[in-house]
Amino acid sequence: METIAWIPWAGFAIGIILLILTWHSVIVTTIQPRTVTSYITFLGWAPVNAVFHFLARRTHRYERKDRILALLAPVSLLMMLVVWLLLFLTSYALIFWPFVGDLVSAFNLAGSSLFTLGFTLSFAAQHQDGPAVLEFLAAATGMIIIALQIGYLPTLYGAFNRRETLVTALNMRAGSPSWGPEILARHQTPRARATLPALFAAWETWAADIMESHSSYPWLLVFRSHEALHSWSVSLLAVLDAAALYLALAPDEAPEEAHQCVQSGIVALGKLGRLAQNPRGSSPEKVSGIHMKNTSDGATASEIALPFDRFREAYEYLQSGEFPILRSVEDTWMAFSGWRARYEADAYALNDFTVAVPAPWSGPRYNMTRREAYEVIMHPTLPPEPAEISSGSLQRG
Repeated sequence: METIAWIPWAGFAIGIILLILTWHSVIVTTIQPRTVTSYITFLGWAPVNAVFHFLARRTHRYERKDRILALLAPVSLLMMLVVWLLLFLTSYALIFWPFVGDLVSAFNLAGSSLFTLGFTLSFAAQHQDGPAVLEFLAAATGMIIIALQIGYLPTLYGAFNRRETLVTALNMRAGSPSWGPEILARHQTPRARATLPALFAAWETWAADIMESHSSYPWLLVFRSHEALHSWSVSLLAVLDAAALYLALAPDEAPEEAHQCVQSGIVALGKLGRLAQNPRGSSPEKVSGIHMKNTSDGATASEIALPFDRFREAYEYLQSGEFPILRSVEDTWMAFSGWRARYEADAYALNDFTVAVPAPWSGPRYNMTRREAYEVIMHPTLPPEPAEISSGSLQRG
């Protein structure tokens, strides 16, 4: 009997620990503006993510897949609220347990206090010993959690709207889904090229904003664009490819904004790629097969996942227009691959994690079939050939 008498107090200790851990999850998720690991938040999100990806894999049309995954972020947020409330309910029930005598009554009191229902008598009304301040804390906790969740949503949707405005503008300018060489092809005249510095400058700032907002609030990673063929991660990769290709094709004519845009994008993709569970481990070769080799003139070339044949097609595509090309295809490839090696693996990991719309040069989608990718990407200028689709991804010029 003496051992049994200590069980409620052991539950009291467990309840205190669970209360602290739950508050930690709430604070680092909704209040603290930096990336902090919370296992409670992750364990609440992982099952929902698994269910939605399972349902998405059952359909073989990308538009339907996109509609299913569009609900992932909203449902995850609602599920996280439910998880927090259940954990607070359990923790307060364990805390009340020694004072009310049995666990069922403790749960009734915790639920009555946490949700401010008032259907259970308080400690004082039951003429039992126990600090009534615990009831006040439970009642305050319920209201605070709901208020934090309500205040959290405008922050998320404000960052989402800032992100999507520039993505929509890019797709209106360069087509959907975006592709780096196409951006340059649609700005081949001198008058159109004069607008590229402003474009690259805007995306430099955008990349910094995305890195800060999406690392502080990782839920934003899985918020999908309002159009099925729009993707913020694919758009960022397209702009970086356009800037890097400009620097490689005509380094003397490329604006400094292109260089700054690539540098900002490299940093943003590096941080967000790690958040998206980038499987590179200690070496980038595990994802993209990147490695460095010395060339005969002492320069350094990078091997990237993008095939040289696909790059040559894009080079010839730009060559057929008026875009200035001051280097041979081999020299351009060496310069371009040096830039792309610094962001390709992170971009591919992010695109696959978010199940972004398949696009040229955007990497594999391991949960898509080859037919899905082929049906989505029908570029108006360079239609893909079936042989260009490999292992669930579409790579072409």
